[in-house]
Amino acid sequence: MATNVKVVGTDLRQITVKVNPGTYLTDVLEQACEKLKVPSSKYLLKHKQKTLDLSNTFRTSGLAPGARLELVVRSNTPAAINVALQLPPPESNLFPPSGRVTDKLPSDLTLWQLMRQFESGKSSQGKNINITGRGVAQTSNGTAAGSGQLYYETPVLTIENRTLSTFADFQKTLSQLGYNSGSVLIRLSFRTTETTLADAMEQINQFFKTEEENKAQQSDHGPTASGEAPIPADATASNGEPSAPQADNPETDALSAAQEDGTNPSSAPQEPSSDAMDVDEPVSSDHRPVTIFSAPSSGTPAAALRDDSDEAFAPRIEHAQAHQRLLKTAGENKRLPSDQELEARAAAEAARVAAVKSIKIKVRFPDNFSAEWPFGPDDTGASLYAEVRKLMANNTAPFKLALPPGKTVIKDDSGPSSKLISGYRLSSNTLVNFMWDDKVPAEIRKQPFLKGSAAGKAQQVVIPEVPEVEGESEVAPSVNSKPEPKPNTGGEGSGFKKPKWLKGLGGKK
Repeated sequence: MATNVKVVGTDLRQITVKVNPGTYLTDVLEQACEKLKVPSSKYLLKHKQKTLDLSNTFRTSGLAPGARLELVVRSNTPAAINVALQLPPPESNLFPPSGRVTDKLPSDLTLWQLMRQFESGKSSQGKNINITGRGVAQTSNGTAAGSGQLYYETPVLTIENRTLSTFADFQKTLSQLGYNSGSVLIRLSFRTTETTLADAMEQINQFFKTEEENKAQQSDHGPTASGEAPIPADATASNGEPSAPQADNPETDALSAAQEDGTNPSSAPQEPSSDAMDVDEPVSSDHRPVTIFSAPSSGTPAAALRDDSDEAFAPRIEHAQAHQRLLKTAGENKRLPSDQELEARAAAEAARVAAVKSIKIKVRFPDNFSAEWPFGPDDTGASLYAEVRKLMANNTAPFKLALPPGKTVIKDDSGPSSKLISGYRLSSNTLVNFMWDDKVPAEIRKQPFLKGSAAGKAQQVVIPEVPEVEGESEVAPSVNSKPEPKPNTGGEGSGFKKPKWLKGLGGKK
């Protein structure tokens, strides 16, 4: 049965999207972003402070009809996803026993890039798999007919209950399909089309030309990315099938260059690409434990979304009494402390600092990711800077770490005065803000901040649920509450008794 949900944008605009039980939440996101005129690749959906899994349908998402969803900004740092590609026979026979190839890929990778990655990446174990450039000769009842024209055999990807087979579908990223964490299984099959191989190659160049140009501009190795020549349509592989077009995969560029030089591709050093994720590199070498927290998916603080009654903010008699005591204390004359009292305070402060054995420091990064480490009495500001550089994708850019509100800057120094506990007087868990140096260009600031290995280990910040407590006026009576006086009805039973000294005043004189 059809129903609808309400989606609230970041600018508080609200729209209504019609859904069916089988509607995927990715379709809801695309329809909402289309109505709000914002790109769907930069947003996620959230319901009651919980990020929704966009790969689920409306039936399996647990949402009620008419649910109110929030459109939140997606983090710039992509997450690492374990992707398994189930190959059809006879390609599956190359990877016994399951016939699958697996790899850990970023969530911002398109399906076309994913197939190109599996064609000649590390996951294929050096075996060349033709997925995107297959051609089949025209046959009639199993025999060759006509001039033997090659027709394009398009790949068909099946993810759960969804089938993707067009070039427009292949431009979608894993994140747009709802996969931002965990793992996903993709089943591969092929379907012969009525498009010739030459026409299909032209369409491929048309669909993915813009994407290749953008990557060539962002790549640090401009000549390698922009200088590749398109492969002609009649080029065939060694097995008689057309070779895959060289499109948007820097690893295939390095592989072809190594083959032209006559060297072994596996032994040739490969240039690091700008969009590759170094997920296999260790994060810390000195075994200092680190906890990485992902960026909040909502731009509104969680405290601002709570529904509190107006009575919770109404001042009570206790607040007025506390304010009066504060004014009275501030108005009293106080003498200056003596030398002995100052020495006692300094000794107490030194003892308090010496008693601190370990603290936790959380550093908040520009993309709202954060990391937390434990530090001891001997750790200095240089230790904190070194731990931050291990997580940075560009660890050569200058930066500084400041204590809130930003006036005190921790120095990158290992001297005694730069110790975190005794030097900066940090005695409890502390939050430190990461700030770029003024010399850092804007291009570096827009790039993903964390390494792929660090971003893949990020976890959500668990917000504790505050139990709802009834109003204090209902639980206990007020401090100044007095029993109502009984009405004065006169006589002995009245609430007022005449004193003895007042009785003689009304007598005769």
